[in-house]
Amino acid sequence: DYEDSFPATGVVRNYNFVLTEHDNWVGGDGLPKKKAMLINGQFPGPTIRADWGDTIRVTVTNNLLVNGSSIHWHGIRMASNNVNDGANGITECPIPPGATKVYTFRAEQYGSSWYHSHFSSQYANGVVGTIQIDGPASLPYDEDLGVFPITDWYYGAADEIQHSLIPPPGAAPPSQNVLFNGSHVNAQGGGSYYRVKLKPNKRHRLRIINTSVDNTFTVSLVNHQLTVIQADFVPVNAFTTSSLFLAVGQRYDVTIDANASVGNYWFNVTLAASGLCGVTEIPFPAAIFQYDGASSTALPTTTGTTPPDSRCEDNTSFTPVVTRSAPAASFTATPANDLDVNLAVETWEGQQRVYWKVQGQDMNITWDEPTLEYLAKGNTNFPDRYNVFEVPQANQWSFWVVENLLGLPHPMHLHGHDFLILGRSPAVADPFSITPRRFNAATDLASLKFTNPARRDTTMLPGNGWLVVAFRSDNPGAWLFHCHIAWHVSQGLSIQFIERIQDIPQTVPLNSIEPICSQWTTYYNNSPFKQFDSGL
Repeated sequence: DYEDSFPATGVVRNYNFVLTEHDNWVGGDGLPKKKAMLINGQFPGPTIRADWGDTIRVTVTNNLLVNGSSIHWHGIRMASNNVNDGANGITECPIPPGATKVYTFRAEQYGSSWYHSHFSSQYANGVVGTIQIDGPASLPYDEDLGVFPITDWYYGAADEIQHSLIPPPGAAPPSQNVLFNGSHVNAQGGGSYYRVKLKPNKRHRLRIINTSVDNTFTVSLVNHQLTVIQADFVPVNAFTTSSLFLAVGQRYDVTIDANASVGNYWFNVTLAASGLCGVTEIPFPAAIFQYDGASSTALPTTTGTTPPDSRCEDNTSFTPVVTRSAPAASFTATPANDLDVNLAVETWEGQQRVYWKVQGQDMNITWDEPTLEYLAKGNTNFPDRYNVFEVPQANQWSFWVVENLLGLPHPMHLHGHDFLILGRSPAVADPFSITPRRFNAATDLASLKFTNPARRDTTMLPGNGWLVVAFRSDNPGAWLFHCHIAWHVSQGLSIQFIERIQDIPQTVPLNSIEPICSQWTTYYNNSPFKQFDSGL
């Protein structure tokens, strides 16, 4: 139970990240990307690897031309360490060009995750990498294949794509490729398939991570089953399936028994038929799983069976090994814990723009005045567009009913916590064909599961439907809760929970926001490039 305690190994894992900018960078599919922003000149960035309980120290130097940056460590709880969460405008100011910041945090959990820039939609340009924390597992295995990030890929620059999302129609463009650990073939016949090696008759652990900007998808391995042992950072009682749906930001650690005939097998990515949770221009995204002894150049010969359509719905039927239960008697659906999600088209500087709003307000932070700076100054008069929701009581369960008033589903991610997924409305084939389904206690309360339900840090909010989540207020800080589609969070689809505001000064070293905030303010005052979105 990593929330109860974790080892004190005394080991410090040091990493140095240097962010650089590249025009017309040729990526792992052999085609140029107009603007790439890379960590140590590579995509994906370096894998952070540690043992459970280690201290991780990452020195980030920003050598980008005009962009600030901040690095978020997705899924890491950051207990009493909110200042290292890496959400600019919330927990820190951006790192200005030419400056360096050191992030220090404990490997409190074990499993697989990723890190990415939280500066606007910057991670769509390549500021992304993976995290592997070695520790317990709910099933033994022979070989660890390591992290396996899968991402959508765009040849345009992220800010230009973002600027193009104006009505009509305002919809996100399809991805132009899907990369497996940074590689794939391209639509013109170049590039190469990424290959994963399997040892015959061995059980392999694979750490699947959806590091996409927009695309969610289902993965499957021809002629093999996937046995799930972990969902995000939460170890689960092992279960076996032929396919798995991953929302943006979700991870599954699976084991694969290499007991098929020696050969090559397609590892397929399949997007939802509706196109509502991602579209790609690449016809058959896939990697190759190659047995030792099989040809290293031959392609698989069997395409496999198309998995069931996901309807943009993730699995919530698994059982966590470490139990958590919320008191059913403490839950009531009231306006105070209701979060309506809707879309608005408004005019900004003479141009129509799309905004995603929660409770009627799109988030728009100020880079040089993060939430923690307000608290460091003793100021709790937050602007309306900071979308602050306070969770004042200590060690109590906080329940939230999220109601989506549009047909597009959203992958929702919470910083600082794993949440219990108490329930949600069922997915439908065409959410736009129905009216919004609000949570109705009279009919829906009985469907909620309070005793050891599915638990993780990212889950899907159904189109025109509802989602009920809960977390325990045991981690003081300012924690984002947002859609993990990069375009949507840049258009405002997020809130922040300020948890135990009275305890933050005693548990979080607020002076740590300096000297970066002063450096950023000096830089930004003289920069011609100003914030044009939510900042996140």
